[in-house]
Amino acid sequence: MPSQRPDASTEPTLLGLHRFNEADAGAAEEALLACCGSHRWALRLTAHRPYPDIESLLAAASEASYDLRPADLAEALADESWMPQPLLGMRAPGSQAAHTALRAAHAAYEARFGHVFVVCLDRVDPEEMLDTVLSSIRTRLANDPDEERLIAADELRRIALTRLEHLVATHSEAGAH
Repeated sequence: MPSQRPDASTEPTLLGLHRFNEADAGAAEEALLACCGSHRWALRLTAHRPYPDIESLLAAASEASYDLRPADLAEALADESWMPQPLLGMRAPGSQAAHTALRAAHAAYEARFGHVFVVCLDRVDPEEMLDTVLSSIRTRLANDPDEERLIAADELRRIALTRLEHLVATHSEAGAH
């Protein structure tokens, strides 16, 4: 029977997936927490290893995201506020007035909903990022808290999946000794 272990000629994503599958539980959980700050989410994905392919891992991650309880979502959103990055959209090109409006919109959002604003910007051109973020915040400020919690949870799920794809595609160091 042929070996299931990837070799140097294997596709990079499969090598990263193999490293993730073989990592000790603590290292895998730590790597997953960089994708989504919910410990329950990370523990669930860690416990269900090994994954046969990236699609299975992403499907499990998506399912685990849909199963987040309100406390898990709050934990993940709180973790987003600790990410070492400026306010979403602040690095995008734009006028000083647009950046000031964006800071004010972020502040209004956090005051209304009690957590940072999250939106998946995968596939958004850098030139459109500031406008996209500002428009999204302004639109979502009109939501009631329950509706916004659902939208934020879905955006967080999409962000986590993008980060997870990147983690595996870049030969995750999780478990590499």
